[in-house]
Amino acid sequence: MKDLLVVTHTPVLGSGKAVRTYGIARALATQGELALLYARFGAAEPDAAFRAIPGIELHEVVPSRGAGRLLAYGAARASGVPDALARGVSPELARGARRLAADPECGRVIADGPIAAAALARLARKRPVIYNAHNFESGFRHDLDASGLGSPRALQRFERGLLERAAESWMVSEADMEAARELYPTARLRYVPNVVDVRAIRPVREPAPEPNTIFVANFAYEPNRNGLAFLLSEVFPRVWSQLPDARLMLVGAGLDRSPSADPRVQALGFVDDLAGVYARARVAVVPLLQGGGTPLKLIEALAYGLPVLATPRAVAGLDVHDGADCIVAEGADAFASALAEILGGGAPELGLRGRKLAEERYSIEALSALLAS
Repeated sequence: MKDLLVVTHTPVLGSGKAVRTYGIARALATQGELALLYARFGAAEPDAAFRAIPGIELHEVVPSRGAGRLLAYGAARASGVPDALARGVSPELARGARRLAADPECGRVIADGPIAAAALARLARKRPVIYNAHNFESGFRHDLDASGLGSPRALQRFERGLLERAAESWMVSEADMEAARELYPTARLRYVPNVVDVRAIRPVREPAPEPNTIFVANFAYEPNRNGLAFLLSEVFPRVWSQLPDARLMLVGAGLDRSPSADPRVQALGFVDDLAGVYARARVAVVPLLQGGGTPLKLIEALAYGLPVLATPRAVAGLDVHDGADCIVAEGADAFASALAEILGGGAPELGLRGRKLAEERYSIEALSALLAS
């Protein structure tokens, strides 16, 4: 049998959501052939990482424009799809999915994200369709600028419909599963965590010689921007009072310029050699105060074998233990104190245990075993 994964954008590794899609595609492909259907959006063609997945077949559709797209948008809005998501619903993607799902060799059909699940609503009435959730959106969007997603109640209705239609919903964390059960008690749920390609990551072997902190994120995402503001306004002034030479390295897209005039804050932007930047740091921080799901960059930092310091919100969806796999600190005082301690003395044993956890729970191999069960 050949599983079918349906995504709403050209598959390239350009965001955390794309990394989740990639991990699931890799895990599914280890069990047999995989057909990945995508709408051309965001990039002209899939990148080398997706094309190199053994046993994958890539199928492209080109979304229509003009009257056809307006009709699809209107139908989606009439069915309760929020405005920001309805704009991405493609009738060509829906038709392509119906065609590929009609193949007698087609196994599971997985709609990747809420837009794909909305596009496949008709197909879900005829055959089982799995909904792969990237976040439990209605659980945290009320804290953010949710422009285009409608009122919290409307978003809940939409998400309840996704859970009701799905033969199974793959949730990124136990916290998201609990929220989904509260929203729709009879939902059929499976815990499918975010993973990274741990085997492809060479862990950091020695503590960095300088007291550098690394924060890797997409800074266009509001929870990451708010976490950065927390670091700059509340945490690092406290750290600098103890360690004046401490530096903060910001890695990732979404910063046009450095958010601070202090030369100890370095906005490196997107970097090709991420391993090299991790090797220059003594600790990775994930200072999220909002958001849902689980941050992939936290899992990635664990895989690099670097000590990780995170807020309770950042680790809420992960099976990590404070003091064993990472350090969890709440509030500016506790976060700054823990950061200064790690920067001052290092914590290589913490990095080793974090790497082991990533191998056992958050690797492609671990996810493949989970999806095969």
